[in-house]
Amino acid sequence: MKYSKEVKTAILAIIAILILIFGYSFLKGKNLLDDSRIFYAVYDDVEGLSPSSAVTINGLKIGQVSSITFLNNTGLLVVEFTVDNDFPFSKSSVANIYGGNIIGGKSLAIVPNYEKGNLAKSGDTLRGEIEEGIMELVNDKLTPLQAKVENAIVSADSLLNAINNVLNDSTTNNIQNTFQNINETSRAFSSTAQSLEGIVQGNAGKIDRTLTNLDEMSTNFNRFSDTLANVNLSQMTNNLEDVIADFEGISSSLADGEGTAGKLINDDAVYNNLDRATKQLEELLQDIKLNPKRYVHFSVFGKRSKGYTEPEDSLR
Repeated sequence: MKYSKEVKTAILAIIAILILIFGYSFLKGKNLLDDSRIFYAVYDDVEGLSPSSAVTINGLKIGQVSSITFLNNTGLLVVEFTVDNDFPFSKSSVANIYGGNIIGGKSLAIVPNYEKGNLAKSGDTLRGEIEEGIMELVNDKLTPLQAKVENAIVSADSLLNAINNVLNDSTTNNIQNTFQNINETSRAFSSTAQSLEGIVQGNAGKIDRTLTNLDEMSTNFNRFSDTLANVNLSQMTNNLEDVIADFEGISSSLADGEGTAGKLINDDAVYNNLDRATKQLEELLQDIKLNPKRYVHFSVFGKRSKGYTEPEDSLR
């Protein structure tokens, strides 16, 4: 049986229209040839979720997002998605929007709740939640960092302005002069160091002898220290205490008038007698000096001595 060109054209047009409808539905996330379950979830913000985004359970793709529309005038969004797998989960399960990075979009994950007797059926609305993705976490971390960087930049700018204000022409010249003075001082120190090196080299022998003498002095001092360490300080202390005790006894005896010395110190009569005897002895010596013939007689022929006649110049 042959068909006319018109019939063939009509059949091809119908097939093309069906393919177009099927392809358009497929691109929108609908498959006209399957009996997938349809579910809904309501969100304040879909965070970049788009139709044809994958729907997963425990990481396994089980469907895709069909459409995203406004629920009402409040701006709430209704996400319609299909589930091809007949995996059972309860109506209290959560439809969680997750993921999102620089090159990829968001996905929808069903966090199943295995509550018995309340299985989710096609047309049910699941509770929608949004999980923070990489970009949100990065933004959360970068926001305070950005504020700190901006504050640091402002502080650095203020510091640079202050430095520019300080480093005027006069200050710059002063700094240059300071560095020149430092260079001159460094050269002076270098010259002084060379001079000291020459002095040290010229007196190396004397310095060696001085160090040798110091070493000998240190050795002698160590020996002296050892000698002091070997001295019986306890015995010396006891002897010194005995001497002090003897002096205290002598002092007490003198104060009490005991013995000749004590009487000489404390008895006025003894002192007066000694003083009078000293004066008489002085008078006697003076009389012997003035009248020696009175006390010494020489007689060659045995002449009798005359009687004593008191001289006129007697001291009495």
